[in-house]
Amino acid sequence: MNALLSQIFPILYGTCFLVLLWQAFRVMGRGFGAIPRPGDPGGGGNRRDRTGQVTVHPELLDADGQLTQEDLLTVRFGAEGGEVRPPSPPTE
Repeated sequence: MNALLSQIFPILYGTCFLVLLWQAFRVMGRGFGAIPRPGDPGGGGNRRDRTGQVTVHPELLDADGQLTQEDLLTVRFGAEGGEVRPPSPPTE
């Protein structure tokens, strides 16, 4: 019985390892496919979601469902000693 387990265990271990490795590559492949690139259908640089519509976070909408006109707090992280640029106006 012990000899049988010592022969089957490495096979099961190797099989599980290969299945998990295959799953990891499938998940990573889907992630790389989600990155928009120039020349892709749908216009690589447009900020659209998978439905083709512009995504707006609900926090940016007022009670009437329109984009809020209030000043929003923004945080930008940059290199130390880098050039400071004023924020650009929002685009619609």
